[in-house]
Amino acid sequence: MRAPACVALLVWLLNDAATHQFTEEEMAGVRQRIKGMFYHAYNSYLDHAFPYDELRPLTCDGQDTWGSFSLTLIDALDTLLVLGNRTEFQRVASLLQDTVDFDIDVNASVFETNIRVVGGLLSAHLLAGRAGMELEPGWPCSGPLLRMAEDAARKLLPAFQTPTGMPYGTVNLLRGVSPTETPVTCTAGVGTFILEFATLSRLTGDTIFEDTARRALRALWKTRSDIGLVGNHIDILSKKWVAQDAGIGAGVDSYFEYLVKGAIMLQDEELLNMFLDLDRAIQNYTRFDDWYLWVQMHKGTVSMPVFQSLEAFWPGLQSLLGNLDSAVRTFQNYYSVWRQFGGLPEFYSIPQGYTVDKREGYPLRPELIESAMYLFRATGDHTYLQLGLDALESIERISKTPCGFATVKDLRDHQLDNRMESFFLAETIKYLYLLFDPTHFLHGGGVEGDRAWEEGGEGGLCVLGAGGFIFNTEAHPLDPAALYCCSHHTRDQQELRHILLSLSQPGSQSNPPPRQTEDPLPGQSESIALKPGEKKLAPPPLSCPVQPFSARLSILGQVFTDNT
Repeated sequence: MRAPACVALLVWLLNDAATHQFTEEEMAGVRQRIKGMFYHAYNSYLDHAFPYDELRPLTCDGQDTWGSFSLTLIDALDTLLVLGNRTEFQRVASLLQDTVDFDIDVNASVFETNIRVVGGLLSAHLLAGRAGMELEPGWPCSGPLLRMAEDAARKLLPAFQTPTGMPYGTVNLLRGVSPTETPVTCTAGVGTFILEFATLSRLTGDTIFEDTARRALRALWKTRSDIGLVGNHIDILSKKWVAQDAGIGAGVDSYFEYLVKGAIMLQDEELLNMFLDLDRAIQNYTRFDDWYLWVQMHKGTVSMPVFQSLEAFWPGLQSLLGNLDSAVRTFQNYYSVWRQFGGLPEFYSIPQGYTVDKREGYPLRPELIESAMYLFRATGDHTYLQLGLDALESIERISKTPCGFATVKDLRDHQLDNRMESFFLAETIKYLYLLFDPTHFLHGGGVEGDRAWEEGGEGGLCVLGAGGFIFNTEAHPLDPAALYCCSHHTRDQQELRHILLSLSQPGSQSNPPPRQTEDPLPGQSESIALKPGEKKLAPPPLSCPVQPFSARLSILGQVFTDNT
């Protein structure tokens, strides 16, 4: 048979390629090439497409695609800082505050607006201190980019006002959901909100966002089949599955991703258990020879023996759970397809070992590069650096145009399409750069003099940016420490103050104040994020002194003061 022989040969080539060990100088040289790729695309967008959403690289003009809010600029903002360009980050952050308006009569994808706009603004907000921007008192619990993210997210909330809590796929940013809007949406369109919405709730104090995302997740969870699988498209009103193909690719992918990353970021056992139950069914019914096929969700019978390019995120996700052996084998399968075509076709027939008709394109997706980054971090195997170099050279050779980089319409003959998706700047280039920069601050690298961490929160008592960043499905990094700083830390401090104040008053009770309930009362969903010029009320006096930040370090329980 042709396909197994081809795959075996390519796996041998893969193992051979892994023998090359990249030096620091080689990796630095590749990073410079990646920066050149980014600025060719980025400057082309600014010169020819801004303020439209996306660049059309063949005709050197722009078009609106997802909502008419300069999407590429929002999506690329945190990539500027990843590449070290603080000056341009500051300029663009200020420009977006002045030019982007969400009070517009536009129908927008709820899913895409969340991951690209809300996620991009949240990430930029959390990176603003590292970028050298002037910060409001109380940052990261307040700030203009946070308010923009909150404003955008509030425009999406009407889509969730359904009997099930599962959202419509499209919402008008000015008028809400159209009466004629279809109730059918994809699984990922229901289950890909917990990262952004929980971040918003923890930073602003308004629980409506996290509660909304959790309600949708729980409603979706209850619709899985008797054998533990979910389908591809669901009617959010009737809770009936319209498309009953179960797999890990298009229409479902980021649902699984957000269960895992949400569990990590929020330290949430419920989300982890949801994924582990789903994963058992996935391994039982869809996995064949380290490929993942599409099966009928109720019977488990194969419906589509294809690999989709969006599935290439899976090895990276497995690495986060420690399933390295399985992740490595699956990655090798996917990499063999890349080497066959110089990119991943949208659909690849596993039995035939070739592309699927009318699905031969490659829109410069990041998923295989994303998995390479995670697996290189986990294993140190330079095979993954070789994939990165292959990807860089393929994209430059096949898709570069005088005005940017174009979607590959057909990988068989390298025809191009007149579109450069915003995720090329947000994800593909970012993951490629981070793959070749293992000491980057997003990996927890750097030294104190290089701002390895930051102070934040009330009185600068929070340690931020020290590592553990979680990437949303558009590669926008979120800092879990900021969530703790603005929620648990503040709450714990308030309780401690109450106890100490009570102890300082004779005959007083020392019971701490009751914690706020999880669900907001009707009419109490307004954000408590600080507005410009606002100041927090002075805390009650403490009965004991608070040590300065420099002294709040401990080893094995010992506190070291400045005089130690």
